[in-house]
Amino acid sequence: MSREQDRDGGHDGAHDEELEVPVGTEADEARGADADAAGDAAAAADDDALADAGLPAEGARTRRAPGRASLAHRLYNGEAGLDVVGRSRLIYKVTAVLVLLCIASMLFRGFNFGIDFAGGNSFRLPGETSQLEPVRAAATDAGADVASAQVVGGNTILLRTGALDNDVERAVVDAVADAAGIEPGQVSPESVSAEWGQDITDQALLALAVFLVAVIAFLAIRFQPKMAIGAIVALLHDLVVTAGVYSLIGFEVTPSTIIGLLTILGFSLYDTVVVFDKVDENTRGLASSARMTWGEAANLAVNQTLMRSINTSVIALLPVAGLLFVGAGLLGVGTLKDLALVLFVGLAAGAYSSIFLATPIVADLKEREPEVQALRRRVLARRSAAARQGARAAAGPVASARRNRGAARGGGVALAERDVDALGPAQADVVVESPATVGPEAPRRPVPHGATAAPRPGQRPQRPGPRPGAKKRR
Repeated sequence: MSREQDRDGGHDGAHDEELEVPVGTEADEARGADADAAGDAAAAADDDALADAGLPAEGARTRRAPGRASLAHRLYNGEAGLDVVGRSRLIYKVTAVLVLLCIASMLFRGFNFGIDFAGGNSFRLPGETSQLEPVRAAATDAGADVASAQVVGGNTILLRTGALDNDVERAVVDAVADAAGIEPGQVSPESVSAEWGQDITDQALLALAVFLVAVIAFLAIRFQPKMAIGAIVALLHDLVVTAGVYSLIGFEVTPSTIIGLLTILGFSLYDTVVVFDKVDENTRGLASSARMTWGEAANLAVNQTLMRSINTSVIALLPVAGLLFVGAGLLGVGTLKDLALVLFVGLAAGAYSSIFLATPIVADLKEREPEVQALRRRVLARRSAAARQGARAAAGPVASARRNRGAARGGGVALAERDVDALGPAQADVVVESPATVGPEAPRRPVPHGATAAPRPGQRPQRPGPRPGAKKRR
């Protein structure tokens, strides 16, 4: 007789609506499953986030999933799986080589400063490339020290010379006009003193210093001092790379160059703050949960904001590239090429430093803190224990009616099954009583053969066996 039949036989309709008290093995397993499921869900929350982004947990081996989506699809969904923090050593080496090349160019080639900074005289006159050398030679014969001679805009010759007095300046105007075959009135001379250029340089350096101090204060207060260090290193990288490329190409340094330089520093800072905000969100409360290391959380933030950084950089680079390559290169409009070059190089360098440089620097600085090192040890210990438990559960089936606690972490549990057709229904060892049946006024119910009635208070439990007076079955 089953438990349900026993309950139905011993109760009338008044007891049908009473609640059943969960007792026994199944109830224990249900309670244990609920408790462990809640703990496992909290412990695996950030592990799932790493897996969704295509990132391996620390110490885990990366395996390429079959039929993986394209790179564009994974970038759009934040699942690129770039191990930026884990490959910080390689990133530092590549960045160091690039920075050293730029510094060498600045030291050995120098800059082509415009007259706004160096002082001197300039002469503009109509002409073509074929007239460039005769005009330059005529200015030199007139007593001018020609620093540069170039064709701008396709039909204008620009001469830059050292500082000249009024008599020498008039002589140079007449000489270059005669060499170009034009009237002296078509030559436009311009004179800039060295003191005025020095004032511009001092103001530019002061603006840069104020900008960097404001950036350090903001990041240290909004986030933490180590993030301010990472952002400043990224900004210095952008400055050095942009100045190095400018020196290597040899474009003229003008006030427009300084304006463009300050512009790209603001853009680079914006992109870095976006990444740092996501890093701060991922690492908040990380020490109490011990679900992933600080570096893993920071790397996850980089992957989650990667597509936004790429979209922002591409949208900003497209019009600048049109101004630089189409305007200055194809159409010959060279008046804004100095601004276009500094913006193009600076935007590209800022995107690189925000993604691949700023966050790894902060992660490496944080890994030196004792609290972060302790967090790493706890995370690795938890994952090692889970891996061992999963390996034991996967080694072979476990014949047990109890719940294996490793099952929630990937192990399987094999329950012993009983052939109901051959052996008949299983006879219960313990009869589950409802609250109504254990009361003082509850009627006594017949105990099924082979089962043991629940002992009354104060009564010693008896072994299961045949009831007195029962006939033996053949």
